[in-house]
Amino acid sequence: MLRTLWFLTNLVIFTSYYASVAVIAGLIGIRAWKSGVYDWCIREWSFKLLKAARVPYKSSGMDKIPKGQPVVFVSNHQSWFDIFLLATQLPQPSKFVVKKELLKIPLLGRAIKSAGHIIIDRQDRTKAMDAYENAAAAIREGVNAVIFAEGTRSRTGELLPFKKGPFVLAVAAQVPIVPIYCAGTFSLLQKGSVRIRPQPIALLVGDPIPTAGLAYEDRQDLLQKTRAAIEALRVDSALALG
Repeated sequence: MLRTLWFLTNLVIFTSYYASVAVIAGLIGIRAWKSGVYDWCIREWSFKLLKAARVPYKSSGMDKIPKGQPVVFVSNHQSWFDIFLLATQLPQPSKFVVKKELLKIPLLGRAIKSAGHIIIDRQDRTKAMDAYENAAAAIREGVNAVIFAEGTRSRTGELLPFKKGPFVLAVAAQVPIVPIYCAGTFSLLQKGSVRIRPQPIALLVGDPIPTAGLAYEDRQDLLQKTRAAIEALRVDSALALG
């Protein structure tokens, strides 16, 4: 319980600080795509919170990430710690695809918008598609996208059905998909709980899946290939955590 209280205290302090930096950067006109200040904010925020939770973490397969070109990272989602793990380990600039409901969170919501993360309105298909088109243009200019394929955190630790949006985005941008599996985060902090149960966590990276030459009609096949790759990483995760 003391660990959880310490983490929550640090969560409030560091979220307030780094979100404020991002908001101020936005107010003075620093563009999200042209400055590293926003990438610095999310990376440092995540480092600090992993340290506060005293959670050992590591990554494997980072050498599989293509060099010199943007990609779409597609990950499972079990816990808020997935975000911290991804933000500390993946190359920058990387922008998360987030649901618009997060914009309602005081200060943090404004920081998310200022930092240029990709905001999706799930209730409005037209707006969602427009957001993906804008995101595809940014990706082609060199920005990585990070997407949770299930669209929400799993309550059981099992993979939920994948949304088609990530694959539509990757095809539109014509960049590779890099499958990711975040291991151990479900037991660490489950959805609906604030209690931290300390254990090691790991980020596993799979082989990139090309999308060059694919069209919108190929999204389901791409979804299935990516899910199979993430399932394979999940099988390997026990060894990674050991």
